[in-house]
Amino acid sequence: MATGYFSHPDCRRHDMGPGHPECPERLAAIEDHLIATGLDVALQRREAPLADLRDLERAHHAAYVANLKDFMEQVAASGERRAVDMDTVVGPHTWTAALRAAGAAVAATDAVIDGELENAFCAVRPPGHHATRSQAMGFCFFNNVAVAARHALDVRGLQRVAVVDFDVHHGNGTEDILAGDDRVLMVSFFQHPLYPYSGDQPSAGNMCNLPVPAYTKGMDVRELIEMIWMPRLERFRPQMIFVSAGFDAHRDDDLGQLGLVEADYEWITRRVMDVAERHAKGRVVSCLEGGYHLGALARSVAAHLRVLAGV
Repeated sequence: MATGYFSHPDCRRHDMGPGHPECPERLAAIEDHLIATGLDVALQRREAPLADLRDLERAHHAAYVANLKDFMEQVAASGERRAVDMDTVVGPHTWTAALRAAGAAVAATDAVIDGELENAFCAVRPPGHHATRSQAMGFCFFNNVAVAARHALDVRGLQRVAVVDFDVHHGNGTEDILAGDDRVLMVSFFQHPLYPYSGDQPSAGNMCNLPVPAYTKGMDVRELIEMIWMPRLERFRPQMIFVSAGFDAHRDDDLGQLGLVEADYEWITRRVMDVAERHAKGRVVSCLEGGYHLGALARSVAAHLRVLAGV
């Protein structure tokens, strides 16, 4: 049994323009650090396939998927970038990258459920957790984790899955898609107030949100996780855990003002793995979300992967 590492060169071709923080160099920084530290040899590399439109429609409205497809194909034909909102830009290669990102999450889910892999990490972009059922926003187009969670439930027949989101920003899209679905428990912490300025009031009983103020340090986050996340996860007994792995709560990341460091991501991952080993046969699929300081991102992903891979 191994830890899968799903990615694809197409994910680097999505480019929202010079100076944009969600840049292709993010994946290059992760890859370079894994090679430099030798961690890459502990991972089983898998190529991210293209998601099927039916996969996307389990989490998004069919009309949204169709309209976004048409828009992105028009952009690809024009060869020019076009903005969806002030932060989120479609380029000529965005459609293919978005399909690879969601496809990686689905393929990783299948490989873990089938026992080919113990767990998996999807080094993909664009990220997903701000994408709602019918809106692209916050650098996100399709909600990779929600697509994978619904695939596990609706296609693979699992009865209970958990979503763990530790990005500095609230995963409003994931909450929009999964709120009220009693087959899912979502636990998250995030800086508040901060974009997208939501989550302080959970929208349903299956949402366990921990908004924390700016400058909260890692040890305070750990205490909250131990007190609030862990009892909920233990009672829920998920059969699989999906992670929205954002690393922008790192103290070096300028897109937020939280104070986490690599050791905190290692600790959080270990606690997630503890739950997975007790209730979910160790089954975890993690998808990259935020993280924009390239050095901190690469080091934090490595800390996350070392726990997943047991090295």
